[in-house]
Amino acid sequence: MSAPPAPGAAPTTPSEAQRAPLRQRSWKSRMREPLTGLIFILPMLVLFVIFRYVPTLGAGFMSFTDYKLYGGFEFVGLDNYTDLIGDTLFLNSVKITLLYAVIYVPLIFIVAMGTALLLNTVVWGQGFFRGAIFLPYVTSFVLAGIIWLWVYQGDGLINGIITQLGGDRIAFVTGGQMEVLSSLAVVSVWKGFGYSMLILMAGLKSVPEEYHEAAKIDGAGAVRRFFSITLPLLKPVIFFVMVIETIAAFQVFDTVYVMTGGGPARASNVLVYMLYQQGFQFFNFGYAAAIGVALFVIVFLISIVQRFFLDREVS
Repeated sequence: MSAPPAPGAAPTTPSEAQRAPLRQRSWKSRMREPLTGLIFILPMLVLFVIFRYVPTLGAGFMSFTDYKLYGGFEFVGLDNYTDLIGDTLFLNSVKITLLYAVIYVPLIFIVAMGTALLLNTVVWGQGFFRGAIFLPYVTSFVLAGIIWLWVYQGDGLINGIITQLGGDRIAFVTGGQMEVLSSLAVVSVWKGFGYSMLILMAGLKSVPEEYHEAAKIDGAGAVRRFFSITLPLLKPVIFFVMVIETIAAFQVFDTVYVMTGGGPARASNVLVYMLYQQGFQFFNFGYAAAIGVALFVIVFLISIVQRFFLDREVS
């Protein structure tokens, strides 16, 4: 047992036996908050694993089998993947999906960024305009597809205006591949650009106004300030928007299902629609699972390329 310090003596450091309870209490105090948070998120975490990761792993396993709906499965190794490589319909679907993404992603980014910049300067009614623009995002894809079919048809709204102006009717969803894919992309942009606009607006709000004020003093115009200040500082947000919209482009299904059914003549037979046909019309579940895995690999590789070009200068 150590002797108590003499009156007036300099304070000594606590002994090892005195520091141990302090460390123990400190460790408990540090762990209390994370453990409490973990308990609160545990139910959602369990549901997320059950309904997201378990089906994903199950689809990966199914892609190596010849799965029968009522008759079990047979392990076939890489046969589904070798069939995919030699399947001209699959290769054509990859080309159609890439073409759709090339049209859709730049278009929705330009529309979302332009709208975000415009609303960022509006000082009155900003909440109303944000809500009005976001409204199509929460509209049913089926309802949106039916409305746009009416707009696109031969005697619909757009062709009515074109013919009144003396032009020829456009076969939006029954013409060539570029016409069909562009028409589908416009519908998807109309429905989804409100989400990206809100993300970009949040990014614009985070850009310090002092930078713009200093640039104004130096004589920089609005265009120069956008390309020299706003755009570089928005790179992390732009990268996020480009990634989620690329994933959305490769996952397009509802619009195709409602408006074209993969036609005409497979002009809009995108990957997810082919997956749907193989799985739920032809009951080739193993082959459909292999298409899903291939889709995941394609999106993953494209995301890496996007990160290389967009995110390498982000600090």
